[in-house]
Amino acid sequence: MRIKRMYIAYAQERTLWYTRRMEVPITQFRRQIFALVTKALDGSEVWVTHKGRRVKIVPEDQPPSRLGRITPMEVMVDPKFDMDDPAFKAEWLSEMEKEWEKDWAGL
Repeated sequence: MRIKRMYIAYAQERTLWYTRRMEVPITQFRRQIFALVTKALDGSEVWVTHKGRRVKIVPEDQPPSRLGRITPMEVMVDPKFDMDDPAFKAEWLSEMEKEWEKDWAGL
């Protein structure tokens, strides 16, 4: 029972330490690299400890938000093209239905 209480106290302290300072050992960093890098990109300080030395992960420049990191895709469509044209919609729908039938034929 005493060991269980000690473990719970350790886990709570470790969780507080992790969330307060965001300092993790290198093994935990390897397991959670993508989540920790995302936290650093979102503005949190992330410190990694390895063999008694500390490394701070800092983004090169701070984007305003996660959406700010999205690069727009350039779509090349003739500005005069009418997306509401009934002939275009019918052709587009028949194309999609053929692809659906092909995808669902194997099931």
